[in-house]
Amino acid sequence: MRIVLVANAASGSFADGPTPDAIRARLRAAGLDLLPEPDETLPLLERLRAALRTEGVAAVAVPGGDGTLNCAAGVLAGSGVALGILPLGTMNLMAKDLGIPLDLDGSIAVLRAGHARAVDVGSVNGHLFLINSVLGMPARMVRHREVFRGRRLGMPALLRLAAATLRHLGPYPRLSAVLSEGGRRTRLRVRLLAVVNNDYAEGPGKILERSQVDGGELTLYIARRLSPWRVVRLALGFGLGRWRRLPGLERRSATRFAVSARRRALRVMNDGEVRLIAPPLRYRLMPRALTVIVPEPGR
Repeated sequence: MRIVLVANAASGSFADGPTPDAIRARLRAAGLDLLPEPDETLPLLERLRAALRTEGVAAVAVPGGDGTLNCAAGVLAGSGVALGILPLGTMNLMAKDLGIPLDLDGSIAVLRAGHARAVDVGSVNGHLFLINSVLGMPARMVRHREVFRGRRLGMPALLRLAAATLRHLGPYPRLSAVLSEGGRRTRLRVRLLAVVNNDYAEGPGKILERSQVDGGELTLYIARRLSPWRVVRLALGFGLGRWRRLPGLERRSATRFAVSARRRALRVMNDGEVRLIAPPLRYRLMPRALTVIVPEPGR
């Protein structure tokens, strides 16, 4: 397989991990055919576009976390060129959902085998997301993710995040919005509106793991209120794998809908990366729009 490596050396993923040069050496040692890389002085987005235009490229290998993969998906979706994931992030949710090993040698072995799979992609006003898109208080709290750099996501981490959330409950106002789905319009005042590409799975240890990646639907989770007690219950529920039926948490499925609000822009967090987007926010699912290199079935 002929691949182009696009490593974002400025990313925090390389702070304590292998350097781009070390990754290149290990890819070559695994027998992968590395094509010339785009100019490293260019911004990441331009380098990804240049990689896509490389003659004969079958896959673009991207080391990093979910935010870096989100950027790559925005370029590769619909192109037919596959995304090769080398997980170097904090949470690596996309890699976990696809069963890709979190160690570099294991993920390189998957890339070498070259088994491709088409997965769904979510879109909001043209901005893609692989995992989720979140409105409300969590989008403001993204700075707290630095606490989890290099740490395993488990119950202690969830409780620390819950404690940080409690500090924001008082001063953070609820978002007033209108949810339009089909011919139905629902007025909302929410603390949280999360849109998941497909849906999360329930079960012990399945923290933010999705049940499937090509099921063809979006799942909305709506929390109109988040009292301190509800935040604690939600954190505990995630840890125990029983949270969908908690009081005050609404769940809906859709393939497209819109969110309107009387604001110039809304803070939207796609796959952990925050951006300002002018409403109305038009969400839609793009079924199997992105090709990803994944482990062979049964392995």
